[in-house]
Amino acid sequence: MTRTSQVVVIGGGQAGLAAGYHLRRLGLDFAILDAQTTPGGAWQHAWDSLHLFSPAAYSSLPGRLMPAQTGQTYPDAEHVVEYLTDYEKRYELPVERSVRVIGVHRDGACLRVETDSGTWQARAVISATGTWWRPFLPAVPGRAVFEGRQLHTVAYTRPQDFAGRRVVVVGGGNSGAQIAADLAHDTQLTWVTQRPPRLLADHIDGRALFDAATARRRALDAGHTDTGGVTSLGDIVAVPPVREARDRGLLTARPMFSRLHPAGVEWADGTRAEADAIIWCTGFRPTLSHLAPLQLRGPRGHIATTGTRAVGEPRLHLLGYGDWTGPASATLIGVGRPAREATLEIADLVA
Repeated sequence: MTRTSQVVVIGGGQAGLAAGYHLRRLGLDFAILDAQTTPGGAWQHAWDSLHLFSPAAYSSLPGRLMPAQTGQTYPDAEHVVEYLTDYEKRYELPVERSVRVIGVHRDGACLRVETDSGTWQARAVISATGTWWRPFLPAVPGRAVFEGRQLHTVAYTRPQDFAGRRVVVVGGGNSGAQIAADLAHDTQLTWVTQRPPRLLADHIDGRALFDAATARRRALDAGHTDTGGVTSLGDIVAVPPVREARDRGLLTARPMFSRLHPAGVEWADGTRAEADAIIWCTGFRPTLSHLAPLQLRGPRGHIATTGTRAVGEPRLHLLGYGDWTGPASATLIGVGRPAREATLEIADLVA
């Protein structure tokens, strides 16, 4: 059986819900297809100690402020899941679970969305699948011969799992710094980064990062000099656990090693560090395999867009993958504006 809708949103995390909010306000017929069994998107799979970079009031989706979490300046992941669950119910967003989208195809005047539970026909599609489901692991020599445990950020849960062990954390971004700070107290930690880590000033949090990303996008759109955006400020937000570990001298980064050996890692000068586990905090790639039938991806794997709209398929919008689909669009506070712009374009398209 084939079902029809003016708009199909693929992904029921924060970006999909923001799109649903604006589609509801515009009075469009839409469905949100989510592969997860419960609300909360990727937040429900985060490690135990993960906290937002911003206070609750500055981490909200359109239409509803995130309530503050008792005893926490920066809410934890569980609080975010509760907020997203409430948001979905409050606006009666039509999320269907557990529905995995297999492929999106051109089909005359519509786009055909094939899923593991049936087919949809839509005038427009919003892809909001994020990046969590496609972790990136660098091709480091010797990775296959290391005899210890290797895991990516997505599989890390709690420091107790590594207590007393020798752990190498790879990555100089926020995830790497937070997980290194998590492990710094009860493990033999080696923190490794591609370049010297740059912590932002203690007073800078997600509010300033969003403002910087927005200013950069406005400058580029106006043809002005690139301001550098968030990267001009630093790489790591000094959230309280990171700040505490830093102030205690527990966060000293070493440069990237050149290869792995069976018992650990080795630098170019022959220096070695033994390890029981290596945690790769090395980022993600956009989850776009469901769009492969449209043949839109460029040489770097991204789909060319104007705003959120795919250049090669104007009925498709991409939302929440990073700055290339809207300033800070991979954040709670940043996804609202590009979601609104995408849905307004879609409203004009289906009118």
